[in-house]
Amino acid sequence: MKKGFYFLSILLICSCTSNTILKAPEDLIPKDTMRILLQDMQIATSSQFFKNNNLEKNVNYMAFVFDKYKIDSVRFKASNLYYMSRIDEYKEILENSKKGLETLKKYYEDIRNKQDSLRRDSIKKLKSKKLNIDSLHKIIDKNLKTLDTVAKPNL
Repeated sequence: MKKGFYFLSILLICSCTSNTILKAPEDLIPKDTMRILLQDMQIATSSQFFKNNNLEKNVNYMAFVFDKYKIDSVRFKASNLYYMSRIDEYKEILENSKKGLETLKKYYEDIRNKQDSLRRDSIKKLKSKKLNIDSLHKIIDKNLKTLDTVAKPNL
């Protein structure tokens, strides 16, 4: 009885571990395209919570991503399932996709910082001009007072 129980337990454990590696579909998306596609899909899913130029929120941009790469969701699902069955390749694709997103983030942060520094510089210039204008007003007022006293005859 014990031997039968152990045999069934081992059989059950062995049957639960599935290392199924799927056959590549005919229209498999190449690794580089898959990496860029996953980047764009991540951007599309995260941008649906922000208002666009038409002040619309909760817009599904996934259709635009599929149109951009001229694929459909069935082809993506088949390719994604294939790469998921090869975990090492899929991990490499995801890591490269993450690096690409970080590069894009750094690029746009640099642009934003540059624009912010330009704004700060222009505000400083405006403030310094304002101070110069204020000091000019004081000088003019002071000169006008002296002119008033000199120009007025003593009666």
